[in-house]
Amino acid sequence: MSDTFTSLREELRYEKTNRCVQCGYCLPACPTFLTMGKETHSPRGRINLVKMAAEGKIQDLSSLEEPLDLCLGCRACETVCPTGVEYGVILESARAALARRKKYTVAKKAMRSFLFKKVFPSRKAMNLLGNAMWLYEKSGAQKLARKSGLLKNMPAHLGEFEAVLPQTVSPAERSRLPRFTPAQGEKKYTVAFFVGCVMDAMFHKINQLSIQLLAQVGCDVIVVENQTCCGALHAHAGEVEDSKQLAKRNIEAFERHDVDFIVNNAGGCGAMLIEYDHLLADEPQWAERARQFAQKTRDISQVLVLCGGVQGKAGRAERVTYQRSCHMTNVQKVTREPLQLIQSLPNVELVEMEEANMCCGSAGIYNLVQYDASMEILDHKMKHVKDTEATTIITTNPGCLLQMKLGIEREKLGDRMRAVHLVEYLAERAGIAEPQPQPVASQS
Repeated sequence: MSDTFTSLREELRYEKTNRCVQCGYCLPACPTFLTMGKETHSPRGRINLVKMAAEGKIQDLSSLEEPLDLCLGCRACETVCPTGVEYGVILESARAALARRKKYTVAKKAMRSFLFKKVFPSRKAMNLLGNAMWLYEKSGAQKLARKSGLLKNMPAHLGEFEAVLPQTVSPAERSRLPRFTPAQGEKKYTVAFFVGCVMDAMFHKINQLSIQLLAQVGCDVIVVENQTCCGALHAHAGEVEDSKQLAKRNIEAFERHDVDFIVNNAGGCGAMLIEYDHLLADEPQWAERARQFAQKTRDISQVLVLCGGVQGKAGRAERVTYQRSCHMTNVQKVTREPLQLIQSLPNVELVEMEEANMCCGSAGIYNLVQYDASMEILDHKMKHVKDTEATTIITTNPGCLLQMKLGIEREKLGDRMRAVHLVEYLAERAGIAEPQPQPVASQS
């Protein structure tokens, strides 16, 4: 066996593919197999393609590109797999191998470099993005763009996504995020809060409310300086080395503080943070530091429950449903705590939807780059959402939140349904935040 062939096997993590026995348990759990019906768009089909490439039976690795690109990376297959196949490792290893060999156009290569190296990792760049969104909203440009019909002609369906953008905060308010917030009453834990890149740029208000909730339940909250993007988008795009560099920057920043937990409020970010130990397992000088970081990582729902939950006030009666984040469910294995928090609120009825664990089709930027496939999955999800007759969809991930807002728009349900982050909903019910506009059908 040649060194090149051995190297390719290692690169594709061939030894991991051998655990797949092609039993088919993954098929009903896979959103793309459900909507596309092709074996090549199922977990076992994709694993078999990678295995064949590693064995030299597929010479042209580019033939793997479409099946891998159409994978959401939701990892629901891992949850149901009886033999413990590490599908996520296989998927990202194969994507990285493809990225190393792909010949990008000059323009696309420059755009990838700009986004992955200059935008997402830069706090300054993400703040500029958030501030630009605020200016777009407050200057009247947004109203003009919507009224003129200009948004209908935007490429890549960006006009549809513009319609569900979250309300922004001013540059002044953005700059006032406190570095330290003391616990209210008896202190139970000291936590470091991970602000994220997209979360802080587009959902800054949710970060503010997260800190307030954590303080209310008894946590000293530190917003660590010099933290950066978690690296999830980089890893999913095959830019593993960039992802590793971001992981190292975060580990260095957070380990300067003696805290009980590192808390995040985004399912996708949390899944990346909790797997830093796997990402850096082959680097002896970082492996133990990464393991300690991962061990401290928690979703905000876990810490809120650990502190006794959020004391909700008796408000109007409302029926809600919960859209589970795939990465919280299948990677972080956080399933119980969000439900506990919702069910503890007075006058709130939680109705679980059918196929509750099925992906909504957001998956990072999947809904932008694979729009048609994403919308087919979303439409399937919205059938189950409508059956619950809920007036509020609660989510725990920014991508899911925008996707469910888009689903509401597509189904023309804006007059009777809304989508909010779990943190927003808890803050409303606790009296910390002003309630968002309620759908007409939920008024009582």
